[in-house]
Amino acid sequence: MLTKPALLLRLEGILVFAVSILCYHETHAGWILFAVLLLAPDLSMAGYVANAKIGATIYNGVHTLTGPLLLVACALLTAHSALLPYSLIWTTHIGMDRMLGLGLKYPTQFKDTHLQHV
Repeated sequence: MLTKPALLLRLEGILVFAVSILCYHETHAGWILFAVLLLAPDLSMAGYVANAKIGATIYNGVHTLTGPLLLVACALLTAHSALLPYSLIWTTHIGMDRMLGLGLKYPTQFKDTHLQHV
């Protein structure tokens, strides 16, 4: 199993997805907010209207863990715990994408992802 990167990335996605949901539950935030915002990061696909390079840049910027983890750090370091639910919804989305085998995009076309090259 440890020699199958695609499987490892999906398992990692499952773990990010599950832990994010558990942590979201602990914030006692509303599940309607969760449902409404879960697919919001996919709005970044709109960048593909311009061209594949811009689309991939925007999509990848939103679909890496860097943004939500910085938001977690900001929430914790500045005592703005109200930001935590948003960051956890964001990480849940990223975990869900990886779990489903959806990856970061190359600037060639939307279907060309990093998981196809693993």
